Amino acid sequence: MVLKELKEKGYTIFPVNPNAETIYDTTCFKSVSDLPASTTNLYIVTPKKHTLEVIKQAVARGIKNIWIQQSSDTPEAIKLCKANNINLIHGECIIMFISPTKSFHKFHKFLRKLFGGMPR
Repeated sequence: MVLKELKEKGYTIFPVNPNAETIYDTTCFKSVSDLPASTTNLYIVTPKKHTLEVIKQAVARGIKNIWIQQSSDTPEAIKLCKANNINLIHGECIIMFISPTKSFHKFHKFLRKLFGGMPR
């Protein structure tokens, strides 16, 4: 769902999934290390048991901007990001922050702005 939403909003997406050839007609890479060399940002939406390994691959690639989707973060993954000076956002749903925001995400975004809880 997130991949589809990001593509519809014009983002360039390079999905990583070792078990899929394509997702929504977009070719998948088998690992973070297979991503184009110009990749500087990583959005992670995985089962928790895989998140730390993805972070390790990102650190090895020198990726410094990571967003871990809510419910995918783990204390170990967060600790590894901090230890490697990664610009990290976690515990948030990315759909609430991409524009234009639709549905209930739009209302949640309004409340977060109103009460000063937007990540930087």
